Amino acid sequence: MNRRQFLNIQTQDKKKEKIVEIEPDLTQSINPYSNKKLPDGLEILSYSILPYNGNWDTKHVAHLLRRTTFGFRPSDLRNFKNKSLNDAVSAIIDFVDYTPAPPLNNYSSPSVIDPNIPLGQTWVNDSFTPPNLTAPRFLSFKSWATGQLINQECNIREKMTQFWHNHFAVEAEVVQDGRFLYKYNQFLRGQCLGNFKNMVKTISKDPSMLYYLNGYKNTKNAPDENYARELMELFTLGKGADSNYTEDDVKQAARVLTGWRINISTVESNFQPTLHDTQNKTFSGFFNNQTIVGRIGADGALEKDELIDMIFMHADVISKHLCRKLYRYFCYYNITEQTETNVIEPLAQFLVQSNWEIKPVIQKLLLSEHFYDINSKGCYIKNPFDFVVGFTKAFQTKFTTDLAKNYSSLLLVNSFTTSQGLNYFDPPSVAGWPAYHQSPQYHQIWINSDTLTKRKQLIEILLSSNGIATPTIDIKTDIVEFVSILENPSNPVELINESLEILYAIDISSTKKTELKSILLSGQSQDFYWTDLWQTYQQNKTTENKQMVYIRLYSLFQHLLSLPEYQLA
Repeated sequence: MNRRQFLNIQTQDKKKEKIVEIEPDLTQSINPYSNKKLPDGLEILSYSILPYNGNWDTKHVAHLLRRTTFGFRPSDLRNFKNKSLNDAVSAIIDFVDYTPAPPLNNYSSPSVIDPNIPLGQTWVNDSFTPPNLTAPRFLSFKSWATGQLINQECNIREKMTQFWHNHFAVEAEVVQDGRFLYKYNQFLRGQCLGNFKNMVKTISKDPSMLYYLNGYKNTKNAPDENYARELMELFTLGKGADSNYTEDDVKQAARVLTGWRINISTVESNFQPTLHDTQNKTFSGFFNNQTIVGRIGADGALEKDELIDMIFMHADVISKHLCRKLYRYFCYYNITEQTETNVIEPLAQFLVQSNWEIKPVIQKLLLSEHFYDINSKGCYIKNPFDFVVGFTKAFQTKFTTDLAKNYSSLLLVNSFTTSQGLNYFDPPSVAGWPAYHQSPQYHQIWINSDTLTKRKQLIEILLSSNGIATPTIDIKTDIVEFVSILENPSNPVELINESLEILYAIDISSTKKTELKSILLSGQSQDFYWTDLWQTYQQNKTTENKQMVYIRLYSLFQHLLSLPEYQLA
Protein backbone atom coordinates (compact mmCIF):
# COMPACT_ATOMS: atom_id res chain seq x y z
CA MET A 1 0.00 0.00 0.00
CA ASN A 2 1.71 3.16 -1.15
CA ARG A 3 1.69 6.66 0.25
CA ARG A 4 -1.54 8.56 -0.40
CA GLN A 5 -3.16 5.45 -1.73
CA PHE A 6 -6.65 4.51 -0.62
CA LEU A 7 -7.00 1.64 1.76
CA ASN A 8 -8.49 -1.48 0.21
CA ILE A 9 -9.93 -3.53 3.00
CA GLN A 10 -10.65 -7.16 2.23
CA THR A 11 -13.89 -8.25 3.87
CA GLN A 12 -16.20 -11.20 3.66
CA ASP A 13 -19.84 -10.32 3.04
CA LYS A 14 -22.28 -13.19 2.58
CA LYS A 15 -19.47 -15.41 1.27
CA LYS A 16 -18.60 -12.80 -1.36
CA GLU A 17 -15.29 -10.98 -1.28
CA LYS A 18 -15.58 -7.28 -1.80
CA ILE A 19 -13.38 -4.23 -1.59
CA VAL A 20 -14.38 -1.50 0.80
CA GLU A 21 -12.98 1.76 -0.52
CA ILE A 22 -11.94 4.44 1.90
CA GLU A 23 -11.17 7.91 0.59
CA PRO A 24 -11.15 7.24 -3.16
CA ASP A 25 -9.38 10.56 -3.77
CA LEU A 26 -6.27 8.98 -2.32
CA THR A 27 -6.09 6.68 -5.32
CA GLN A 28 -4.74 9.60 -7.31
CA SER A 29 -1.37 8.88 -5.89
CA ILE A 30 2.17 8.18 -6.88
CA ASN A 31 4.27 5.15 -6.28
CA PRO A 32 6.76 6.45 -3.69
CA TYR A 33 9.47 4.22 -5.11
CA SER A 34 8.82 4.91 -8.77
CA ASN A 35 11.53 6.35 -10.94
CA LYS A 36 8.99 8.01 -13.20
CA LYS A 37 8.37 11.71 -13.35
CA LEU A 38 6.21 12.69 -10.39
CA PRO A 39 3.19 14.99 -10.62
CA ASP A 40 2.60 18.29 -8.87
CA GLY A 41 6.24 19.29 -8.84
CA LEU A 42 7.33 16.49 -6.51
CA GLU A 43 10.99 15.60 -6.65
CA ILE A 44 12.23 12.32 -8.06
CA LEU A 45 13.08 10.00 -5.21
CA SER A 46 16.67 10.12 -4.06
CA TYR A 47 18.30 6.76 -3.51
CA SER A 48 21.45 8.32 -2.14
CA ILE A 49 22.71 7.65 1.37
CA LEU A 50 24.95 10.70 1.17
CA PRO A 51 24.24 13.23 3.94
CA TYR A 52 21.03 15.19 3.48
CA ASN A 53 21.68 18.93 3.13
CA GLY A 54 18.25 20.21 2.15
CA ASN A 55 15.60 22.12 4.05
CA TRP A 56 15.31 21.17 7.72
CA ASP A 57 11.84 22.15 8.89
CA THR A 58 8.98 20.90 11.05
CA LYS A 59 7.96 18.20 8.56
CA HIS A 60 11.46 16.74 8.45
CA VAL A 61 11.81 16.86 12.23
CA ALA A 62 8.45 15.15 12.71
CA HIS A 63 9.43 12.49 10.17
CA LEU A 64 12.61 11.70 12.10
CA LEU A 65 10.67 11.42 15.37
CA ARG A 66 7.90 9.27 13.87
CA ARG A 67 10.34 6.75 12.49
CA THR A 68 12.59 6.52 15.54
CA THR A 69 10.06 6.66 18.40
CA PHE A 70 6.60 5.30 19.13
CA GLY A 71 5.16 8.79 19.15
CA PHE A 72 6.24 12.15 20.51
CA ARG A 73 4.84 15.02 22.55
CA PRO A 74 4.26 18.50 21.11
CA SER A 75 7.07 19.69 23.38
CA ASP A 76 9.41 17.10 21.83
CA LEU A 77 8.66 18.45 18.36
CA ARG A 78 9.37 22.03 19.48
CA ASN A 79 12.56 20.95 21.20
CA PHE A 80 13.89 19.12 18.14
CA LYS A 81 12.92 22.00 15.82
CA ASN A 82 15.58 24.04 17.58
CA LYS A 83 18.27 21.50 16.77
CA SER A 84 20.24 21.06 13.58
CA LEU A 85 19.82 17.78 11.68
CA ASN A 86 23.12 16.44 13.04
CA ASP A 87 22.23 17.44 16.59
CA ALA A 88 18.73 15.95 16.26
CA VAL A 89 20.06 12.60 15.08
CA SER A 90 22.69 12.65 17.81
CA ALA A 91 19.97 13.22 20.42
CA ILE A 92 18.06 10.25 18.98
CA ILE A 93 20.98 7.81 19.11
CA ASP A 94 23.37 9.18 21.77
CA PHE A 95 21.17 8.44 24.77
CA VAL A 96 22.49 7.66 28.22
CA ASP A 97 22.41 3.99 29.12
CA TYR A 98 20.26 3.27 32.12
CA THR A 99 18.34 0.39 33.63
CA PRO A 100 14.71 1.26 34.31
CA ALA A 101 13.13 0.18 37.57
CA PRO A 102 12.17 -3.50 37.17
CA PRO A 103 8.63 -4.90 37.16
CA LEU A 104 6.95 -5.19 40.55
CA ASN A 105 4.64 -7.48 42.44
CA ASN A 106 1.31 -5.88 41.58
CA TYR A 107 -0.66 -9.09 41.94
CA SER A 108 -0.62 -10.01 45.64
CA SER A 109 -4.09 -10.25 47.11
CA PRO A 110 -5.97 -12.47 49.56
CA SER A 111 -6.40 -14.98 46.74
CA VAL A 112 -2.90 -14.64 45.24
CA ILE A 113 -0.07 -14.93 47.76
CA ASP A 114 3.60 -14.55 46.86
CA PRO A 115 5.61 -16.29 49.60
CA ASN A 116 8.86 -14.57 48.65
CA ILE A 117 8.16 -11.10 47.24
CA PRO A 118 6.05 -8.48 49.06
CA LEU A 119 3.56 -6.31 47.21
CA GLY A 120 5.37 -3.44 45.47
CA GLN A 121 8.75 -5.21 45.37
CA THR A 122 10.42 -6.69 42.29
CA TRP A 123 10.30 -10.41 41.62
CA VAL A 124 12.95 -10.50 38.86
CA ASN A 125 15.68 -11.73 41.22
CA ASP A 126 13.62 -14.41 42.94
CA SER A 127 15.26 -17.84 42.89
CA PHE A 128 12.19 -19.47 41.35
CA THR A 129 8.68 -18.74 40.16
CA PRO A 130 6.04 -20.67 42.10
CA PRO A 131 3.63 -22.45 39.74
CA ASN A 132 0.67 -20.40 40.92
CA LEU A 133 2.58 -17.17 40.13
CA THR A 134 3.65 -18.00 36.58
CA ALA A 135 0.68 -16.17 35.05
CA PRO A 136 0.64 -13.18 37.47
CA ARG A 137 4.36 -12.52 36.95
CA PHE A 138 4.05 -13.09 33.22
CA LEU A 139 1.31 -10.43 33.08
CA SER A 140 3.28 -8.17 35.40
CA PHE A 141 6.16 -8.28 32.92
CA LYS A 142 3.82 -7.50 30.00
CA SER A 143 2.41 -4.49 31.85
CA TRP A 144 5.89 -3.26 32.71
CA ALA A 145 7.16 -3.71 29.14
CA THR A 146 4.19 -1.76 27.78
CA GLY A 147 4.97 0.96 30.32
CA GLN A 148 8.49 1.26 28.91
CA LEU A 149 6.97 2.14 25.53
CA ILE A 150 4.53 4.69 26.94
CA ASN A 151 7.12 6.32 29.19
CA GLN A 152 9.87 6.23 26.57
CA GLU A 153 12.31 9.09 26.29
CA CYS A 154 12.52 10.86 22.95
CA ASN A 155 15.17 8.56 21.51
CA ILE A 156 15.46 5.39 19.45
CA ARG A 157 15.95 2.92 22.32
CA GLU A 158 12.44 1.42 22.48
CA LYS A 159 12.06 1.35 18.70
CA MET A 160 15.32 -0.56 18.37
CA THR A 161 14.37 -2.88 21.23
CA GLN A 162 11.25 -3.88 19.34
CA PHE A 163 13.30 -4.31 16.16
CA TRP A 164 15.61 -6.78 17.89
CA HIS A 165 12.72 -8.55 19.57
CA ASN A 166 11.26 -9.08 16.10
CA HIS A 167 14.67 -10.21 14.80
CA PHE A 168 15.67 -12.47 17.71
CA ALA A 169 12.07 -13.46 18.38
CA VAL A 170 10.92 -15.46 21.39
CA GLU A 171 7.33 -16.03 22.48
CA ALA A 172 6.41 -15.21 26.06
CA GLU A 173 3.59 -17.75 26.01
CA VAL A 174 6.22 -20.43 25.41
CA VAL A 175 8.93 -19.12 27.76
CA GLN A 176 6.36 -18.30 30.47
CA ASP A 177 8.82 -17.37 33.24
CA GLY A 178 8.77 -13.58 33.64
CA ARG A 179 12.31 -13.57 35.04
CA PHE A 180 13.63 -15.03 31.79
CA LEU A 181 11.67 -12.52 29.71
CA TYR A 182 12.92 -9.61 31.80
CA LYS A 183 16.55 -10.71 31.32
CA TYR A 184 15.96 -11.08 27.57
CA ASN A 185 14.38 -7.62 27.37
CA GLN A 186 17.21 -6.03 29.30
CA PHE A 187 19.72 -7.59 26.92
CA LEU A 188 17.90 -6.20 23.86
CA ARG A 189 17.49 -2.75 25.40
CA GLY A 190 21.07 -2.58 26.58
CA GLN A 191 22.57 -3.69 23.26
CA CYS A 192 20.04 -2.06 20.91
CA LEU A 193 22.73 0.02 19.18
CA GLY A 194 25.61 -2.27 20.00
CA ASN A 195 27.64 -4.83 18.09
CA PHE A 196 25.55 -7.22 16.00
CA LYS A 197 28.09 -10.05 15.98
CA ASN A 198 28.39 -9.91 19.76
CA MET A 199 24.60 -9.88 20.03
CA VAL A 200 24.42 -13.12 18.04
CA LYS A 201 26.99 -14.73 20.31
CA THR A 202 25.11 -13.65 23.42
CA ILE A 203 21.59 -14.44 22.25
CA SER A 204 22.78 -17.95 21.35
CA LYS A 205 23.04 -18.74 25.05
CA ASP A 206 20.29 -16.46 26.36
CA PRO A 207 18.01 -18.44 28.74
CA SER A 208 14.81 -17.36 26.98
CA MET A 209 16.21 -18.33 23.60
CA LEU A 210 17.59 -21.63 24.91
CA TYR A 211 14.15 -22.43 26.25
CA TYR A 212 12.15 -21.16 23.26
CA LEU A 213 14.10 -23.02 20.57
CA ASN A 214 14.91 -26.12 22.63
CA GLY A 215 18.59 -25.32 23.02
CA TYR A 216 18.41 -26.57 26.60
CA LYS A 217 17.43 -30.00 25.26
CA ASN A 218 20.27 -30.20 22.75
CA THR A 219 22.58 -33.09 23.69
CA LYS A 220 25.22 -35.21 21.99
CA ASN A 221 22.85 -38.20 22.01
CA ALA A 222 19.86 -36.24 20.69
CA PRO A 223 20.94 -33.11 18.79
CA ASP A 224 18.12 -30.59 18.41
CA GLU A 225 18.33 -28.53 15.22
CA ASN A 226 15.82 -25.79 16.06
CA TYR A 227 18.21 -23.05 17.10
CA ALA A 228 20.93 -23.98 14.59
CA ARG A 229 18.39 -23.63 11.77
CA GLU A 230 17.07 -20.24 12.89
CA LEU A 231 20.59 -18.99 13.62
CA MET A 232 21.33 -19.32 9.91
CA GLU A 233 17.94 -18.83 8.29
CA LEU A 234 16.62 -15.89 10.34
CA PHE A 235 19.30 -14.37 12.54
CA THR A 236 22.33 -14.17 10.23
CA LEU A 237 22.40 -15.48 6.65
CA GLY A 238 18.74 -15.28 5.69
CA LYS A 239 17.06 -17.24 2.92
CA GLY A 240 18.28 -15.28 -0.11
CA ALA A 241 19.88 -16.60 -3.28
CA ASP A 242 23.37 -16.07 -1.83
CA SER A 243 22.64 -18.07 1.31
CA ASN A 244 23.62 -21.57 0.22
CA TYR A 245 24.20 -23.40 3.47
CA THR A 246 22.95 -26.99 3.45
CA GLU A 247 20.73 -29.14 5.63
CA ASP A 248 23.84 -30.94 6.80
CA ASP A 249 25.33 -27.59 7.86
CA VAL A 250 22.34 -27.16 10.17
CA LYS A 251 22.95 -30.61 11.64
CA GLN A 252 26.65 -29.91 12.18
CA ALA A 253 25.84 -26.57 13.83
CA ALA A 254 23.37 -28.30 16.15
CA ARG A 255 26.18 -30.64 17.24
CA VAL A 256 28.41 -27.65 17.94
CA LEU A 257 25.73 -26.14 20.18
CA THR A 258 25.15 -29.21 22.34
CA GLY A 259 25.59 -28.93 26.09
CA TRP A 260 24.09 -25.53 26.92
CA ARG A 261 21.68 -25.54 29.86
CA ILE A 262 19.72 -23.12 32.05
CA ASN A 263 20.14 -22.54 35.77
CA ILE A 264 16.56 -21.91 36.88
CA SER A 265 17.62 -20.33 40.18
CA THR A 266 20.04 -17.77 38.77
CA VAL A 267 18.35 -17.34 35.35
CA GLU A 268 21.75 -17.85 33.75
CA SER A 269 22.92 -20.24 31.07
CA ASN A 270 25.74 -22.67 31.70
CA PHE A 271 27.69 -25.23 29.74
CA GLN A 272 27.72 -28.91 30.75
CA PRO A 273 30.66 -30.70 29.08
CA THR A 274 29.20 -34.19 29.60
CA LEU A 275 26.29 -33.32 27.27
CA HIS A 276 28.47 -31.86 24.53
CA ASP A 277 29.40 -33.60 21.27
CA THR A 278 33.20 -33.66 21.34
CA GLN A 279 33.64 -35.05 17.80
CA ASN A 280 34.75 -32.90 14.85
CA LYS A 281 32.07 -31.07 12.86
CA THR A 282 32.75 -30.55 9.15
CA PHE A 283 30.70 -28.11 7.09
CA SER A 284 29.85 -27.82 3.39
CA GLY A 285 31.60 -26.02 0.58
CA PHE A 286 29.56 -22.92 1.40
CA PHE A 287 31.74 -22.70 4.50
CA ASN A 288 34.86 -23.80 2.61
CA ASN A 289 34.53 -27.29 4.11
CA GLN A 290 35.71 -25.89 7.41
CA THR A 291 35.99 -28.25 10.36
CA ILE A 292 35.29 -27.15 13.90
CA VAL A 293 37.50 -29.41 15.95
CA GLY A 294 35.66 -31.04 18.83
CA ARG A 295 36.75 -29.82 22.25
CA ILE A 296 36.52 -31.59 25.57
CA GLY A 297 35.67 -30.30 29.03
CA ALA A 298 34.81 -26.66 29.60
CA ASP A 299 36.52 -25.76 26.32
CA GLY A 300 33.54 -27.24 24.49
CA ALA A 301 31.72 -23.97 25.16
CA LEU A 302 34.21 -22.20 22.89
CA GLU A 303 32.83 -24.01 19.85
CA LYS A 304 29.74 -21.78 19.90
CA ASP A 305 31.70 -18.62 19.16
CA GLU A 306 33.87 -20.48 16.65
CA LEU A 307 30.69 -21.47 14.79
CA ILE A 308 29.45 -17.90 14.75
CA ASP A 309 32.83 -16.59 13.60
CA MET A 310 32.67 -19.10 10.74
CA ILE A 311 29.16 -17.98 9.77
CA PHE A 312 30.23 -14.33 9.84
CA MET A 313 32.89 -15.06 7.23
CA HIS A 314 29.94 -14.54 4.85
CA ALA A 315 29.90 -10.86 5.82
CA ASP A 316 28.36 -9.72 2.53
CA VAL A 317 25.38 -12.06 2.87
CA ILE A 318 24.76 -11.34 6.55
CA SER A 319 25.15 -7.57 6.30
CA LYS A 320 22.70 -7.31 3.41
CA HIS A 321 20.19 -9.53 5.18
CA LEU A 322 20.29 -7.35 8.29
CA CYS A 323 20.26 -4.05 6.38
CA ARG A 324 17.20 -5.15 4.42
CA LYS A 325 15.43 -5.76 7.72
CA LEU A 326 16.52 -2.38 9.08
CA TYR A 327 15.37 -0.73 5.89
CA ARG A 328 11.93 -2.34 6.00
CA TYR A 329 11.59 -1.34 9.64
CA PHE A 330 12.68 2.29 9.35
CA CYS A 331 12.04 3.23 5.72
CA TYR A 332 9.78 1.18 3.45
CA TYR A 333 8.82 -2.39 2.77
CA ASN A 334 9.40 -2.51 -0.98
CA ILE A 335 13.05 -3.04 -1.87
CA THR A 336 13.51 -2.42 -5.58
CA GLU A 337 16.62 -3.11 -7.63
CA GLN A 338 17.57 0.52 -7.28
CA THR A 339 17.06 0.44 -3.52
CA GLU A 340 19.15 -2.71 -3.23
CA THR A 341 22.01 -1.25 -5.28
CA ASN A 342 22.08 2.31 -3.97
CA VAL A 343 20.88 1.94 -0.38
CA ILE A 344 21.11 -1.62 0.94
CA GLU A 345 24.51 -2.54 -0.49
CA PRO A 346 26.32 0.65 0.63
CA LEU A 347 24.78 0.35 4.11
CA ALA A 348 25.80 -3.31 4.28
CA GLN A 349 29.36 -2.48 3.28
CA PHE A 350 29.44 0.25 5.90
CA LEU A 351 28.16 -2.19 8.54
CA VAL A 352 31.05 -4.56 7.80
CA GLN A 353 33.54 -1.66 7.75
CA SER A 354 32.15 -0.59 11.13
CA ASN A 355 33.01 -4.04 12.50
CA TRP A 356 29.28 -4.88 12.93
CA GLU A 357 28.54 -1.86 15.10
CA ILE A 358 24.87 -0.92 14.59
CA LYS A 359 24.94 2.67 15.78
CA PRO A 360 27.02 4.11 12.89
CA VAL A 361 24.75 2.40 10.36
CA ILE A 362 21.60 3.82 11.94
CA GLN A 363 23.24 7.23 12.07
CA LYS A 364 24.17 7.09 8.39
CA LEU A 365 20.62 6.07 7.44
CA LEU A 366 18.99 8.80 9.56
CA LEU A 367 21.27 11.46 8.05
CA SER A 368 20.82 10.33 4.46
CA GLU A 369 19.15 12.03 1.50
CA HIS A 370 17.08 8.92 0.97
CA PHE A 371 15.59 8.99 4.46
CA TYR A 372 14.30 12.57 4.03
CA ASP A 373 13.12 12.34 0.44
CA ILE A 374 9.60 13.68 0.10
CA ASN A 375 8.32 10.25 -0.88
CA SER A 376 9.89 8.55 2.11
CA LYS A 377 7.44 10.35 4.39
CA GLY A 378 4.10 8.81 5.21
CA CYS A 379 4.76 5.79 3.01
CA TYR A 380 3.95 2.96 5.39
CA ILE A 381 1.10 2.02 7.70
CA LYS A 382 1.55 2.60 11.41
CA ASN A 383 2.04 -0.56 13.37
CA PRO A 384 -0.16 -0.93 16.48
CA PHE A 385 2.52 0.57 18.72
CA ASP A 386 2.83 3.61 16.47
CA PHE A 387 -0.95 3.92 16.54
CA VAL A 388 -1.81 3.27 20.20
CA VAL A 389 1.33 4.39 22.01
CA GLY A 390 1.72 7.26 19.53
CA PHE A 391 -1.72 8.52 20.54
CA THR A 392 -0.87 8.42 24.25
CA LYS A 393 2.36 10.31 23.61
CA ALA A 394 0.88 12.99 21.37
CA PHE A 395 -2.10 13.66 23.63
CA GLN A 396 -0.13 13.10 26.83
CA THR A 397 -2.57 10.52 28.11
CA LYS A 398 -2.37 10.13 31.87
CA PHE A 399 -2.09 6.81 33.68
CA THR A 400 -2.76 6.48 37.39
CA THR A 401 0.22 6.06 39.70
CA ASP A 402 -1.62 3.56 41.90
CA LEU A 403 0.41 0.36 41.47
CA ALA A 404 -2.38 -2.13 40.88
CA LYS A 405 -4.42 0.21 38.68
CA ASN A 406 -1.34 1.33 36.76
CA TYR A 407 -0.34 -2.23 35.86
CA SER A 408 -3.94 -3.12 34.93
CA SER A 409 -4.16 0.00 32.76
CA LEU A 410 -0.91 -0.83 30.99
CA LEU A 411 -2.07 -4.39 30.42
CA LEU A 412 -5.21 -2.98 28.81
CA VAL A 413 -3.03 -0.99 26.42
CA ASN A 414 -1.22 -4.22 25.62
CA SER A 415 -4.58 -5.78 24.82
CA PHE A 416 -5.32 -2.87 22.45
CA THR A 417 -2.19 -3.54 20.41
CA THR A 418 -2.78 -7.30 20.62
CA SER A 419 -6.26 -6.91 19.13
CA GLN A 420 -4.61 -5.09 16.22
CA GLY A 421 -2.08 -7.85 15.59
CA LEU A 422 0.92 -6.89 17.73
CA ASN A 423 1.11 -8.70 21.05
CA TYR A 424 4.35 -7.45 22.60
CA PHE A 425 6.67 -10.34 23.47
CA ASP A 426 4.36 -12.79 21.76
CA PRO A 427 5.10 -12.72 18.03
CA PRO A 428 3.25 -15.44 16.12
CA SER A 429 6.44 -17.35 15.33
CA VAL A 430 10.23 -17.30 15.51
CA ALA A 431 10.14 -15.30 12.26
CA GLY A 432 8.54 -12.39 14.12
CA TRP A 433 5.51 -10.45 12.95
CA PRO A 434 4.47 -11.10 9.32
CA ALA A 435 4.22 -7.37 8.58
CA TYR A 436 8.03 -7.23 8.59
CA HIS A 437 8.73 -10.21 6.36
CA GLN A 438 5.65 -11.54 4.57
CA SER A 439 5.69 -10.66 0.89
CA PRO A 440 3.92 -9.04 -0.84
CA GLN A 441 1.66 -7.55 1.85
CA TYR A 442 4.22 -6.54 4.48
CA HIS A 443 2.85 -3.56 6.45
CA GLN A 444 -0.55 -3.80 4.76
CA ILE A 445 -1.16 -6.71 7.14
CA TRP A 446 -1.71 -4.22 9.95
CA ILE A 447 -4.91 -2.96 8.32
CA ASN A 448 -8.04 -4.96 7.56
CA SER A 449 -11.75 -4.49 8.13
CA ASP A 450 -11.45 -5.77 11.70
CA THR A 451 -8.36 -3.86 12.84
CA LEU A 452 -9.45 -0.62 11.16
CA THR A 453 -12.79 -0.77 12.98
CA LYS A 454 -10.98 -1.41 16.27
CA ARG A 455 -8.66 1.52 15.66
CA LYS A 456 -11.60 3.86 15.15
CA GLN A 457 -13.43 2.51 18.20
CA LEU A 458 -10.31 2.91 20.33
CA ILE A 459 -9.91 6.54 19.28
CA GLU A 460 -13.48 7.27 20.36
CA ILE A 461 -12.87 5.67 23.74
CA LEU A 462 -9.55 7.42 24.37
CA LEU A 463 -10.95 10.81 23.36
CA SER A 464 -13.98 10.53 25.61
CA SER A 465 -14.14 13.00 28.49
CA ASN A 466 -14.31 10.20 31.08
CA GLY A 467 -11.46 8.21 29.56
CA ILE A 468 -11.37 4.62 30.75
CA ALA A 469 -12.31 4.55 34.41
CA THR A 470 -13.19 1.35 36.27
CA PRO A 471 -12.39 0.06 39.76
CA THR A 472 -9.16 -1.42 38.35
CA ILE A 473 -8.26 0.88 35.42
CA ASP A 474 -7.65 4.60 35.10
CA ILE A 475 -6.62 6.07 31.73
CA LYS A 476 -7.52 9.62 30.79
CA THR A 477 -6.82 11.85 27.79
CA ASP A 478 -7.61 15.55 28.19
CA ILE A 479 -7.90 16.95 24.66
CA VAL A 480 -8.64 20.41 26.02
CA GLU A 481 -5.30 20.30 27.84
CA PHE A 482 -3.63 19.06 24.64
CA VAL A 483 -4.95 22.05 22.69
CA SER A 484 -3.95 24.39 25.52
CA ILE A 485 -0.26 23.69 24.91
CA LEU A 486 -0.45 24.50 21.20
CA GLU A 487 1.05 27.81 20.15
CA ASN A 488 -2.18 29.60 19.22
CA PRO A 489 -5.21 27.51 20.18
CA SER A 490 -7.68 30.38 19.88
CA ASN A 491 -7.07 30.57 16.13
CA PRO A 492 -8.94 27.67 14.47
CA VAL A 493 -6.67 27.62 11.41
CA GLU A 494 -3.46 27.54 13.44
CA LEU A 495 -4.94 25.02 15.88
CA ILE A 496 -5.72 22.63 13.03
CA ASN A 497 -2.41 23.18 11.23
CA GLU A 498 -0.31 22.53 14.33
CA SER A 499 -2.40 19.48 15.23
CA LEU A 500 -1.79 18.12 11.73
CA GLU A 501 1.97 18.73 12.09
CA ILE A 502 1.97 16.60 15.22
CA LEU A 503 -0.46 13.90 14.12
CA TYR A 504 -0.08 13.53 10.34
CA ALA A 505 2.90 12.35 8.33
CA ILE A 506 1.62 13.82 5.05
CA ASP A 507 -0.16 16.96 3.95
CA ILE A 508 -3.89 16.89 3.36
CA SER A 509 -5.89 18.86 0.83
CA SER A 510 -7.22 22.33 1.50
CA THR A 511 -10.71 20.84 1.08
CA LYS A 512 -10.12 18.52 4.01
CA LYS A 513 -8.68 21.32 6.11
CA THR A 514 -11.80 23.36 5.40
CA GLU A 515 -13.90 20.37 6.44
CA LEU A 516 -11.96 20.07 9.71
CA LYS A 517 -12.40 23.76 10.40
CA SER A 518 -16.14 23.52 9.77
CA ILE A 519 -16.34 20.72 12.33
CA LEU A 520 -14.52 22.81 14.92
CA LEU A 521 -16.79 25.76 14.20
CA SER A 522 -19.90 23.56 14.41
CA GLY A 523 -20.76 24.60 10.88
CA GLN A 524 -20.42 28.32 11.54
CA SER A 525 -18.61 30.41 8.95
CA GLN A 526 -16.69 32.88 11.10
CA ASP A 527 -13.46 32.04 12.93
CA PHE A 528 -14.46 34.16 15.92
CA TYR A 529 -17.10 31.56 16.81
CA TRP A 530 -14.32 29.26 18.07
CA THR A 531 -12.08 32.10 19.24
CA ASP A 532 -14.81 33.47 21.51
CA LEU A 533 -15.56 30.01 22.94
CA TRP A 534 -11.89 29.39 23.68
CA GLN A 535 -11.25 32.77 25.22
CA THR A 536 -14.37 32.48 27.36
CA TYR A 537 -13.09 29.20 28.70
CA GLN A 538 -9.61 30.63 29.33
CA GLN A 539 -11.09 33.53 31.28
CA ASN A 540 -13.49 31.40 33.29
CA LYS A 541 -12.61 27.70 33.47
CA THR A 542 -15.93 26.39 34.65
CA THR A 543 -17.08 22.86 33.96
CA GLU A 544 -19.74 24.25 31.63
CA ASN A 545 -17.28 26.34 29.61
CA LYS A 546 -14.86 23.44 29.34
CA GLN A 547 -17.64 21.19 28.11
CA MET A 548 -18.53 23.70 25.38
CA VAL A 549 -14.93 23.60 24.18
CA TYR A 550 -14.55 19.85 24.66
CA ILE A 551 -17.60 18.94 22.54
CA ARG A 552 -16.18 20.73 19.51
CA LEU A 553 -12.66 19.41 20.03
CA TYR A 554 -13.98 15.87 20.37
CA SER A 555 -15.81 16.17 17.05
CA LEU A 556 -12.70 17.63 15.42
CA PHE A 557 -10.20 15.02 16.65
CA GLN A 558 -12.57 12.09 16.30
CA HIS A 559 -12.87 12.96 12.61
CA LEU A 560 -9.23 13.92 12.14
CA LEU A 561 -7.99 10.65 13.66
CA SER A 562 -10.41 8.52 11.64
CA LEU A 563 -9.11 9.67 8.25
CA PRO A 564 -6.83 7.32 6.28
CA GLU A 565 -3.92 9.76 6.46
CA TYR A 566 -3.68 9.20 10.21
CA GLN A 567 -2.86 5.54 9.56
CA LEU A 568 0.37 6.50 7.79
CA ALA A 569 3.78 7.10 9.31
